[in-house]
Amino acid sequence: MASMSSSLSRDPLSSLSPLPNSSKDYSKVASGTLTFSGYRSTLSKVEEAHLRIASSFGRNPKSRLEASKEPLGLTQEHSSTELEQQEKPGGSLDPFSPLKRRFLRFKREQFLENQVRFKDLAEAQEPKFLVIACADSRVCPSAILGIQPGEAFTVRNIANLVPPFESGPSETKAALEFSVNTLQVQNILVIGHSRCGGIRALMSMQDEIDANGSFIKEWVVIGKNAKLRTKDVASKLSFDHQCSHCEKESIKQSMMRLLTYPWIDEKVKNGFLSIHGGYYDFVDCTFEKWTLDYGWSSKDDSGLLTKDHSFWS
Repeated sequence: MASMSSSLSRDPLSSLSPLPNSSKDYSKVASGTLTFSGYRSTLSKVEEAHLRIASSFGRNPKSRLEASKEPLGLTQEHSSTELEQQEKPGGSLDPFSPLKRRFLRFKREQFLENQVRFKDLAEAQEPKFLVIACADSRVCPSAILGIQPGEAFTVRNIANLVPPFESGPSETKAALEFSVNTLQVQNILVIGHSRCGGIRALMSMQDEIDANGSFIKEWVVIGKNAKLRTKDVASKLSFDHQCSHCEKESIKQSMMRLLTYPWIDEKVKNGFLSIHGGYYDFVDCTFEKWTLDYGWSSKDDSGLLTKDHSFWS
């Protein structure tokens, strides 16, 4: 009986009325159906509400979709409020409560209001952008640029780096191949940002040997040319200012490394693909954007020329 009580305490319905771990706390066990004290009145009200909604379907076919959404929304709101008030053992709030609340708001205000659009997205995606952004928690392309579902294929890594074509496999290279060759995006946007920890780690390294044994350092060393160019032109500046300079220089270097991928270079040359850089300063909330001028750029580290430079503030 102790084992049965333990399993009952884990029953999903236990959230309706907490059950002490005792055999006398359930009133009836018959034919495989358990009826718990305190449940019957609650369940009866729910069943009555469902029956009223179901009986209206035949009279008004148009109400079927709305009827199916309304009780769901009410239930979600109720559950969300309850979760916000609940605390985890030890007095700490459940960290998933705000996430659930935001998800339910998204479903109510976006998904249910745009079901045709989301149905189309469920069948296929045709994004116009590949966005390569930093994994920094303060930099969310969807939030700062208002990117909507289906608009951009996004890959995020430390310091928003693009590895050269000749290097080994990586998730960024797989994303490049899939988005350019399969999804046939028309734009690649590399987004860097202020106070980047990955760039700071790069600038703090003494040499490439220092990278051995650290996954982070072995990754950020991809941007070593940006560091070298920064040291050449900004060596007299403070370390913080050197990091700021390197953040933008690294974006340019990644833009140039994109051209080392044959299928990217071919599409850019033929006008089917454009490469852009972006820099988000989350201190002042500004955004710089520029586009690679392929016709006047060379493929070495010093040959990047840009056009359509704009500053959003």
